Amino acid sequence: MHYLLMYDVIDSYVAARVPFRKLHLQHAAAAHQRGELILGGALANPVDGAVLLFQGDSPKVAVDFAKADPYVVNGLVTRWRVREWTTVVGDNAAVKVDPNLL
Repeated sequence: MHYLLMYDVIDSYVAARVPFRKLHLQHAAAAHQRGELILGGALANPVDGAVLLFQGDSPKVAVDFAKADPYVVNGLVTRWRVREWTTVVGDNAAVKVDPNLL
């Protein structure tokens, strides 16, 4: 299953993240190495949030990531939420579309 972790961030996020960026990226790299985090990054123009794509048996992988993320712990994230995402197209889609439907 796939899960989206979505962050809303403070107005001064780009500047405020500087002291925590290395720790955050290490946290993300570790989740990626475990096979949990597929993609992640900040939204652009404006930089007012971030989206991270996780895979796992439950949303726990994304929830645990957020609870330990230096950006969350240090108040740069004002709100976060996890949504299950039913992926149907692509090599790693969780639910494959029946080719007969195409």
